Amino acid sequence: MAEAREELLETHGDMRAYRAGVDQLEVNLRGGRDGYAWEDLHFWYGGDINRLWIKSEGEGEFGGLIERVEVQALWSRAISPFFDLQAGVRYDIRPDPERAYFVLGVQGVAPYWFEADGAVFVSPRGDITARLEGEYDQRLTQRLTLQPRVELDFSLQDVPELGIGSGVSSAEAGLRLRYEIAPEFAPYLGVQYERAFGDTARFSRAAGEDVGGWSLVMGVRAWF
Repeated sequence: MAEAREELLETHGDMRAYRAGVDQLEVNLRGGRDGYAWEDLHFWYGGDINRLWIKSEGEGEFGGLIERVEVQALWSRAISPFFDLQAGVRYDIRPDPERAYFVLGVQGVAPYWFEADGAVFVSPRGDITARLEGEYDQRLTQRLTLQPRVELDFSLQDVPELGIGSGVSSAEAGLRLRYEIAPEFAPYLGVQYERAFGDTARFSRAAGEDVGGWSLVMGVRAWF
């Protein structure tokens, strides 16, 4: 395998590339609590085997402070033709208190072309959480794509200062229909349902927040 890789590099060159983009940059309309969010805002640089990834996601309400901002810096290495192993750090700028995590995860394309992303986060305080994400692009026409997406968050223990309970802490399920004006630019319209569970829901109620509900989403997917 090593000899084959060396020959491939000699024939085609050890090229480096980069990409920057955002999968979801959107407005959420949810009955008087309208807000905004970004998901998988990313930049990567490297080759086919090793890459540096920078990721971010967050959300907030119009007229208020940003509720959540997360940034990750990861080293990614291909462990199969379809999956990468990723390790690095995550820093949550918001909510207060700010917190850092060590990250270990996998990212890639599962059978039947499902995009999958899973990671475990360990803070210096010993808090252990995890996240699973999955999405699928169903082509309806050359330009129209329907994308179902699911995200599950888990925690090994209660983290009251962050409003996180043990077990399955929250879930999101969404359906977005996007139209590719160009491969690099695609506006979309969809719906999303969010729900907190267990002690996470209890912490939310105590803070006067909703534990779940539907929202209409409008946004854009772009890359260059």
